[in-house]
Amino acid sequence: MKFSEIYKEGGKPVFSVEVFPPKTEKGLRTLFGELKCIVKHNPGFVSVTYGAGGSTREKTLDLVKTIRDMFGFETVPHLACYGTSPADIDAYLDRAIAEGAKNIVALRGDHPRSDPDFVPHEEGCEHAIDLVKWIASRTDLDIAVAGYPEGHPECKDWNKDIQHLKEKVDAGAHLVLTQLFYDNQDFFRFRDAAEKAGIEVPIVPGLLPIVKFSQVQRITNLCGAKIPSRVTAALLRYDDGSEDQRKAGLELAIEQARNLLESGVPGIHIFSLNNGRNTSWLVDALGEFFDRTSPNPGKETDTTHCVP
Repeated sequence: MKFSEIYKEGGKPVFSVEVFPPKTEKGLRTLFGELKCIVKHNPGFVSVTYGAGGSTREKTLDLVKTIRDMFGFETVPHLACYGTSPADIDAYLDRAIAEGAKNIVALRGDHPRSDPDFVPHEEGCEHAIDLVKWIASRTDLDIAVAGYPEGHPECKDWNKDIQHLKEKVDAGAHLVLTQLFYDNQDFFRFRDAAEKAGIEVPIVPGLLPIVKFSQVQRITNLCGAKIPSRVTAALLRYDDGSEDQRKAGLELAIEQARNLLESGVPGIHIFSLNNGRNTSWLVDALGEFFDRTSPNPGKETDTTHCVP
């Protein structure tokens, strides 16, 4: 199904998940075990990230196909244009479509931190809007783009950032998936400004449960998001990465998601960090908001190892 069908007007909120291509065979086997934990929750889609500079280009599409074949999920590849040549973009789109993709997440992408000498392709797309235009002009894919409730870290003018988002939507985007945030007021302010600017596509909050404080602190430092003092205080009562901290972080994520869903958001997109058990626990606590009809008859649904 396309995004425009998944987020149909009047439907129940959609639960979706982001995963990343593991670097090892062991990591891949672990991911498949974790994905079994969310089968019963009927995700609207699972998206698969695309490494900085195209570092996981083939692995992304391999994983998209494998997840779709194994679990029956609507599976969506990410595509980042930074450093990618026009020919590589077209080849990626052609393969994705040939293997059944109906949607794509279009991003600018980042400079690979492991390669200080990396040089972007001189003929490539410079910004996400250029990639959206490219995809919209060449394919029938539904397109998701990123939104930044606290503003893009490279854009100092928050209102200009909203305008950039409007331009991406006008260029052909069908869905906005936001960057992580931990203060819902930031999201509500962002959503209200986007709607006032004339953005009418679904705006879906992206959530990253804090199950290990130091890990998420590194992530927020990179993307410019803030962790409110009350959240920090609640989590630093426990040892970093401890079971107690994990449970406290999930309870905070449940509280945050419940408030968002009660405010009428069209869905929740969870950055899972490939941990299906944490994701399953979160969604299980919010089950009354989502459509729980199983979409995968005959698929593997043994979740005996998925107890939080």
